[in-house]
Amino acid sequence: MDVLSIIGLVLALNAILVGAVLKGAGLMALVSAAAFMIVVVGTCAAIFIQTPLPVMQRAMKIFPWVMRPPVRDGRLLIAKMVEWSNIARKQGLLGLEMMIDREPDDFVQKALQLVVDGTEPDNISSVMYVDLNMREHADTTAAKVFEGMGIYSPTLGIIGAVLGLMAVLQNLADPSKLGHGIAAAFTATIYGIGLANLFFLPVAAKLKVIIARQTQFREMVVDGMLCIAQGENPRAIESKLQGYLH
Repeated sequence: MDVLSIIGLVLALNAILVGAVLKGAGLMALVSAAAFMIVVVGTCAAIFIQTPLPVMQRAMKIFPWVMRPPVRDGRLLIAKMVEWSNIARKQGLLGLEMMIDREPDDFVQKALQLVVDGTEPDNISSVMYVDLNMREHADTTAAKVFEGMGIYSPTLGIIGAVLGLMAVLQNLADPSKLGHGIAAAFTATIYGIGLANLFFLPVAAKLKVIIARQTQFREMVVDGMLCIAQGENPRAIESKLQGYLH
């Protein structure tokens, strides 16, 4: 569980709610079905038009990473690869075959299978880096879904404010409705800008950081497997891979 993300979401919510109370607007000023429809539903509509279905499905799948990032224990993996290197030196590459099914990560499994099959190091590098790049591209594209929502929501907030002001102008003959109408008009702006800067854009940025860490982890896997395939000394492999932990 990512504690900072939880704290950030709680602080973001309190920043708006407590800020509204301290400014004298009150909590009810933030409640507006019209603003919700224009900003939230409108943002969803815009992103649905922009995004292919597979990308949207991937975005929904990686969204929980904001709270629960994938666990990647680099030290444990280095220890495993050093152990695999020792086995390969003593028993040959086929001695690693039994390790494939024990490995929970499919990317590591694939790299290990290529090593066991006796694939040339250049081919291992080529195959694994294509896989790595495609995974990174798919996840980054999915993270940009939230970035897109952060771009659309402020604009839709402005549209909501303009529509609200249009309603106010239609009631100029009744001064009692002007104050409430103007306040309601700007609620949509709060929704749009608040959601963009306190939720959508931070979520997109956090996912990109996590994806970068995933890519770094996979690069370490590829480097380690290439070292094993080339028969390098286990101590040299460990020393080389330790650099990824910094």
